[in-house]
Amino acid sequence: MRVPAHLKNDNEKNTGASGGFFNDKILNFIVYKGKIIETLFIIAFIIFLVCYPMVGVNYDLSKYLPDTSYTKNALDLMQDEFGYPGMARIMVRNVTVERAKELTMEIEKLDEVDLAIGPGTFGNIYLTDEFIDNVFIDEFYKDGNALIQVIFKHGESDLETHEAIDEINRIVGEDAAYSGTAIGNKLRKEAVNKDIKIVIAISVIIIIGILILTTESWVEPFLFILVMVVAIMLNLGSNIFFGEISFFTFSVAAILQLAVSMDYSIFLLHTFTSFKDEGIEIHEAMKLAIKEAGKSILASGATTIGGFAVMALMEFAIGKDIGFVLTKGIILSLVTVLLLMPALILKFNKYIEKTSHRKFMPEFKTLGKIFYKLRFLAIIVVAIIIVPAYVGQNYNKFYFGDGALGPGPGSKLYDDGKAIDEEFGKSNMAIAILPNESLKKEKDLTKEINDLDFVNFGISLSGVIPESVPQDFLPKNLTKELRTDKYSRIIISMNTAEESDYAFECSEKLNDVVRSYYPEDSYVLGLTATTMDIKDILVKDYSFVTIASAIAILIVVIISFKSIFIPLIVMVPIEVAIFVNMVMPYLYGQSLIYIGYIIVSCLQLGATVDYSILITNNYIEMRQTHRKREAAEGTIAKSTLSVITSGGILTVVGYIIYHISTIRGISQVGRLIGRGAIISMILVEILLPALLVLFDRWIIKEKYEDNIEAGEEKNEDFSHPVSVVNNENIGG
Repeated sequence: MRVPAHLKNDNEKNTGASGGFFNDKILNFIVYKGKIIETLFIIAFIIFLVCYPMVGVNYDLSKYLPDTSYTKNALDLMQDEFGYPGMARIMVRNVTVERAKELTMEIEKLDEVDLAIGPGTFGNIYLTDEFIDNVFIDEFYKDGNALIQVIFKHGESDLETHEAIDEINRIVGEDAAYSGTAIGNKLRKEAVNKDIKIVIAISVIIIIGILILTTESWVEPFLFILVMVVAIMLNLGSNIFFGEISFFTFSVAAILQLAVSMDYSIFLLHTFTSFKDEGIEIHEAMKLAIKEAGKSILASGATTIGGFAVMALMEFAIGKDIGFVLTKGIILSLVTVLLLMPALILKFNKYIEKTSHRKFMPEFKTLGKIFYKLRFLAIIVVAIIIVPAYVGQNYNKFYFGDGALGPGPGSKLYDDGKAIDEEFGKSNMAIAILPNESLKKEKDLTKEINDLDFVNFGISLSGVIPESVPQDFLPKNLTKELRTDKYSRIIISMNTAEESDYAFECSEKLNDVVRSYYPEDSYVLGLTATTMDIKDILVKDYSFVTIASAIAILIVVIISFKSIFIPLIVMVPIEVAIFVNMVMPYLYGQSLIYIGYIIVSCLQLGATVDYSILITNNYIEMRQTHRKREAAEGTIAKSTLSVITSGGILTVVGYIIYHISTIRGISQVGRLIGRGAIISMILVEILLPALLVLFDRWIIKEKYEDNIEAGEEKNEDFSHPVSVVNNENIGG
């Protein structure tokens, strides 16, 4: 219901003349072959419903790094030589050193555990404890609490790793505290699966409430939801063609598809109802409605697709993941609305009529007058804030890596991590991969690493084993974890956060030390090193994506209006809304996940620019018969219900994600979406009419300028064809 184009009653329309994409053959098939269309959609729905559980979900951001990145090359090497294991940090409370050693050994015996490092880690190698380096007691046992660092055989998101974590929990008991990437990944997976169900359930209930308030039949809201459920399942199930999608995409794709494409159905039904109310037979009315609404619906989808599709061009491949899935979702929504929706409307038409009710929403004539009076104030306020808002958003504090995707304060994992850090200090794990050349060089490097003030410990085979002990005497799991025929590894614990300026500085210093011994074919891996790579790539991606999405959407709007100047006016309120939305975290002192910053910037532009198109279209239409003031006031009154319906749904969805999601990064995205929708609605309702009036002379064709001014000076109504845009071609 974003751009309800003016319903013309000329002879061409009433005779159902064909033209453009929706010719008579296509229209007749859609309208008269409803059973075939329903059957095809039912079959597709069942197929993709079965496929949906088979779609993999990836929780590792490092997999989206480009093949040319430092971290990606290092990860590939480690995967080939050692595997890419998940890690966990476990604190067992109120245990003796002897019991802590027993627990460490018991954990290490688990099939899916490669290495467990804790008190007495190397005690089983020697005959007496005098060989144990005291660092392993000091670092892993304090005040009756034991710390066990676990390295798994499989990756942090693998089912085998998660099953091993459950076994460890059984061994050490419920009172233990847990942290680490494998633990976070397991809990994140559980949280996403739980959160998404709650978000969708609550969103559907509230959206139905919004639709009941803004429609005139009790059946209509449920018909809209049914069509969207079909479109969403087609999208989710068809992700099987990608093999897997990111958990970020999995968390927001369904609900965003629902929020941004719901009004395609609303617009089609309302256009059909308008023709039907003129006395046109329902099948003919539906053909006219598809022709009338279809062009606007397609153009509306094009603006949203323009915002999403450019994300697929990001170097950081999660953009491709999100962009492809959301773009596919909008396309499937368009197909479902234009094919299935007409069949369902005709099928349930009598029930729609029988369950009609009075309008619950008021007229907005008074609001139009108020906003018109505020036009100069709106322009002045925006002129004052636009530059500070644009500049201020660049001073936001951003998170780029895995840390921002963990649970927030109050969650068990957050509290456990804090408790472990307080007792044993921070432990930011890193791994140095070196050519297996010289035992002495490796041992010297290990010693220098351990001498760094930010390092808790560095463990290498040559660094912790006395020279007199032959390598063949060591347990195979230890040697396999730390050395292969070609490469050696040093497992390093840094006393830093995983993502901070200090952590970045320490990671660079660690890398410099390793490179001083092994200038070639050596790498330093870890969450910090990965995050540094992600940061460098995402910052470049943001500049490209924001410009590309704006250009793509501007092109769609230019084509829709067949004008260059009008689209610039259309874009201004939305761009200002984005600046204001993105500067708010800076003003509140909040941190943002950078991926979310990029996604919401594109989404807010693509999804809410339609509000501007709606109001601009209505203003141009009303200027054919009204003076500027009357046109502006009438436009606000006429457009407000459509804007608050569409924007209200997007706002509700955003804030439900914000309040329900236990993952900080996704919760932040929800808040940005909800707040962005509100700001966009306010600015298109107040600022845009003011700009349309201010630039009215340039918006209306110059050849009609004298007639308009003369009519205004005489305070007379006038009627002439001044429309710059053919309403049939205006996008929603």
